[in-house]
Amino acid sequence: MAYLSQKEIDLYSNKILEDYDSKNPSAVFKDKIDLTNEDALFIQSNVAQLRKKRGEEIIGYKIGCVSKDTQKKMGFRQPACGYLWKSELYQNGITLNKKDYKSPSMEAEFGVILNRNIKPELSSFDYILQSIEGIYPLIEIHNLIFYGNEPYGAELLSNNAIHAGVVLGQETKLPAKEIETDLKLIYDNDIIDTWTNKIWPNDMLSEIIWLIKEQAKNNNCLRKGNLILTGAYGFPVPLKDKKLVKVISSAFGNVKAIFD
Repeated sequence: MAYLSQKEIDLYSNKILEDYDSKNPSAVFKDKIDLTNEDALFIQSNVAQLRKKRGEEIIGYKIGCVSKDTQKKMGFRQPACGYLWKSELYQNGITLNKKDYKSPSMEAEFGVILNRNIKPELSSFDYILQSIEGIYPLIEIHNLIFYGNEPYGAELLSNNAIHAGVVLGQETKLPAKEIETDLKLIYDNDIIDTWTNKIWPNDMLSEIIWLIKEQAKNNNCLRKGNLILTGAYGFPVPLKDKKLVKVISSAFGNVKAIFD
């Protein structure tokens, strides 16, 4: 249930955007503001409208908190979602400034790009599968910083699911059959996280129908060309003093970025 007035939503939305622009994300939560998850989703949507009004372009959506452990940690009963922005999309091999982020933390993920506009009323698993143009390995960048009250779910949602950018690898065309893959997150030469026995498409597309229904509540439809982050299997890992980030999939290729 939402408790904030529209005036309060506008106030917090503007402050969250100011914090983000000043590279001090989530600073408003130092005051321990009390929000419901529903309030936070209204704020997230409101901030997105503010960014669109100043000329920024939404290029897709992220799904987050897909594991039950992460949902429990955040106080959720379902995944989280956020917007992807053209200004925060980077190509394989990019060098980024670590100082542009607050506690920069990474996840290894897969992304898909859609080949048609999605009709929510038709959103079966087979329909989604037929709507995918290609698959990409990617690095999702986060500002892993929380100042508010635990379990932090409302703070995460208000801050666009703590999304701060995505580095996109090379496209793999849609496989004709199931494929098993692993996925590794590597900092410098150290394997930080690894997942095995992940099966395309079931393990990658399990929450996209949820995303479609969730966005339809705000009259948002997933469109041709949208990039969808299908969700990480773990929690963002702080980069700390490391510089080189790699994500490696045995079936879908590699992607890397340098944080200097």
